[in-house]
Amino acid sequence: MEGKVALVLGVANRWSIGHAIAKAFVREGAEVILTYQGDRQKQTVEELASEIKARQVLPCDVTEDAQVDALASMLANELKSRDTALNAVVHSIAFANREDLSRPFVETSRAGFALAQDVSAYSLVAVARATAPLMAAPGHDGAPGGGSIMTLTYLGSTRVVENYNVMGVAKASLEASVRYLAAGLGPSNIRVNAISAGAVKTTSARGIRDFSKMLEGGAKLAPLRRATDPVEVADTAVFLASDLGRGVTGNIIYVDAGMQIMGFALTE
Repeated sequence: MEGKVALVLGVANRWSIGHAIAKAFVREGAEVILTYQGDRQKQTVEELASEIKARQVLPCDVTEDAQVDALASMLANELKSRDTALNAVVHSIAFANREDLSRPFVETSRAGFALAQDVSAYSLVAVARATAPLMAAPGHDGAPGGGSIMTLTYLGSTRVVENYNVMGVAKASLEASVRYLAAGLGPSNIRVNAISAGAVKTTSARGIRDFSKMLEGGAKLAPLRRATDPVEVADTAVFLASDLGRGVTGNIIYVDAGMQIMGFALTE
């Protein structure tokens, strides 16, 4: 990824998958720009950016169109000043009210349903719309232009995972959005994919009731008999962002130790 510029949204702390991806991008030579949501996150993200040697930290609340537009404007100015383009975007953002995760899905509130969809799914559409114009246009000299946009999803989008509830429905919407965005942005050589990571012990995962049991059970059932390492997810993100992934778009790539192939296990 030498010489590439990547934007990573959703690095909340050092345990987040977005952080692992940002570190991997820097390791492979990319210039990384991080975002933070609100003043409460600013110091933490700036400290993480300094540790991994990210180039810049910019504010963005993806639920506010004005902030997404402002992010695009700041990026455009930065890229123009250096006569370069944006090559990769990582959308590592999801949220649902804790009460809507802990209660039976049938009791999901209207407001909670809308919030989960807005933050976890629609924000990808908003971010793609804002950043796609910053990616290089295909050149007349045969240069491919374009870039890579990716997001993070989970098996609960297609299978019922106990206590995942409204987030599973939001992830299903996110995955459908990936396919439609891939089709719409493909002519500009912009690829859109999702990585379906296995259960990872992140801060946000603590909001899922009995998550530790999910983590332990998955490690026992998965073909590789272990939990997912965030570094594995990050390496897949490098593949998708680099020229190695130039022929991949509209896909959900599973990095979950094989968990997605399993049905049920017979136990004594």
